[in-house]
Amino acid sequence: MTNLAQWMRTRDRVLIMGILNITPDSFFDGGRYNTFDRAVERGLRLVDEGADILDIGGESTRPGSQPVATQQELDRVVPVIEALHARTDAILSIDTTKALVAREAIAAGATVVNDISALRFDPEMADIVAGSGAFVVLMHMLGTPGTMQVDPVYSDVVQEILGFLEVRLRATMDAGIPRDRILLDPGIGFGKRLEHNLDILRNIWRFAELGPPILIGLSRKSFLGAILDASEDERLSGTIAANAAAVLNGADALRVHDVKEGRQAADVAIRLRR
Repeated sequence: MTNLAQWMRTRDRVLIMGILNITPDSFFDGGRYNTFDRAVERGLRLVDEGADILDIGGESTRPGSQPVATQQELDRVVPVIEALHARTDAILSIDTTKALVAREAIAAGATVVNDISALRFDPEMADIVAGSGAFVVLMHMLGTPGTMQVDPVYSDVVQEILGFLEVRLRATMDAGIPRDRILLDPGIGFGKRLEHNLDILRNIWRFAELGPPILIGLSRKSFLGAILDASEDERLSGTIAANAAAVLNGADALRVHDVKEGRQAADVAIRLRR
């Protein structure tokens, strides 16, 4: 399996992060894998299909969603992380903004914290990550999941996200997390309109100039539905096309629901990019 520390140095292939939402209300797969047995089975299947990382979340961050209680989030994710850690060598990531959830997930076997708030929502998160030696994903988001799609406005979306990520990158390193354990995500769909998302995709190479690897998550999102006039279930082909474009424009990792198709698209696109 992929050694993440080595990959961070070489970036010799595109990493595929498979999405595993243990929630009743995530926008695409909510309710499909929200029992222990279904979640573990799904995680193992994603690894078989080519996932390098499993991104495990117990709280929906779809537009308009509200936070869940910490204990409920823990109850959803920790047993699944423990079971997957015992049964696969895949990298395990916890998708959370809560320091306590991150701490318990790391103790259960996670080695990546995927924080959509870029370590801003919980003042203890940076210390938890720094003290554990975990890797971290810093994502840009306008507002919170509950408010982010309420009239998002930018004067220059790419420049503003660049500025945000640069500030958060510096703050994260100042907190004791080295650059070689940080990935950046410009946050497609998190407080962005259709044209904002397209501008991000066209300019991934600019985010890459900040140094850390760039993770892109666009799988089946609503901007694809707006282009295609298609429901979530009908957006796979659009997702494949957009993921290929992301890699061609400089993405280092893709966060996807459909791992097999994501892996194939990434492998073709990286050959073209080279």
